[in-house]
Amino acid sequence: MGSVVVDTSIVLAILDPRDAHHRGAFQAWRQIRAAGDRIVLPATALAEVLVGASRVGEEAVRTADAFVDSVVDSVQDIDRVIARSAARYRAQFASLRLPDALVIAVGSVTNADAVLTADQRWSRVDRRIRVLR
Repeated sequence: MGSVVVDTSIVLAILDPRDAHHRGAFQAWRQIRAAGDRIVLPATALAEVLVGASRVGEEAVRTADAFVDSVVDSVQDIDRVIARSAARYRAQFASLRLPDALVIAVGSVTNADAVLTADQRWSRVDRRIRVLR
């Protein structure tokens, strides 16, 4: 049993059937579960998911929280080790945004098997990156 860190793009795609990546994200999620892998969501990615829900209202926030509680095995706190790792990624890849670097750093620091995203720009940052097709 391994672990997969998921990016905000994956959670949002699953929550929104109209999202262009909905089908791919849903299939990837099912494959992760079938393999018996744990799903890890960085706290920063959770915050990003909750931004849109907060704009809609408290019911949307409760729905997003309930979804995360039901399908994510753990929400990973961002500590100093992860922050340092994210800073190194951000320094090395100037086009990488800090929230993205934090997700990748969680994968690195926790030695995850994969970091799943819909963002093609991440593909060369780390060997763990798996981009939805």
